[in-house]
Amino acid sequence: MSEQATIEPAPAAAEPPGRARRVRDRLGRWLGGWRPGRVRLAGYLVGGVVVLAVTALVLWLAHPSSGGDSQPAAKVPVAWIRPAVNADGLAKTSGVKITQVAVTGAGGLLDLRFKVLDPDRAHAIHDPATPPAIVDERSGLVLNQLFMNHAHSGPYKPAVTYYLVFENNANWVRRGSKVTVLLGNAQVEHVVVA
Repeated sequence: MSEQATIEPAPAAAEPPGRARRVRDRLGRWLGGWRPGRVRLAGYLVGGVVVLAVTALVLWLAHPSSGGDSQPAAKVPVAWIRPAVNADGLAKTSGVKITQVAVTGAGGLLDLRFKVLDPDRAHAIHDPATPPAIVDERSGLVLNQLFMNHAHSGPYKPAVTYYLVFENNANWVRRGSKVTVLLGNAQVEHVVVA
């Protein structure tokens, strides 16, 4: 007949040499008899808690609180101050009506749209003495760089909607922010960004 094979246990792993064995034994006593598998599990749990805490902190710091007006609005820098008017006052002074201020371009641009009501007064929008700008009311940051230096040239036509696109570097102004819009020789405060 055939020979029968016997299964013998694998040889035991060699004990670690002197110093490694002493460290393992001391660690085992210090941990109250915990086995290496439990130590590894505890390490994973502590690591997971640390990762969650850091993630929560980063998210909390990255997003400003949206709970009411807990901070007073930042003032428009003195060099940019113009007479504050409401929407009707802007139509009387600058001949335009703001139709929209919106974040575009993945947050990197602010799109200001306005409708011309009085073309004779609307030409003041591009007066070099009073350039158009948007001021973030929370921080006081002035956005006055037009994307690719685009500005309308030529006479304005009544009832036509025009636009100005401002660079919003670092996505500073976000949807829901309140801004002050400076057009011509007037400023409209507390405009909510769409």
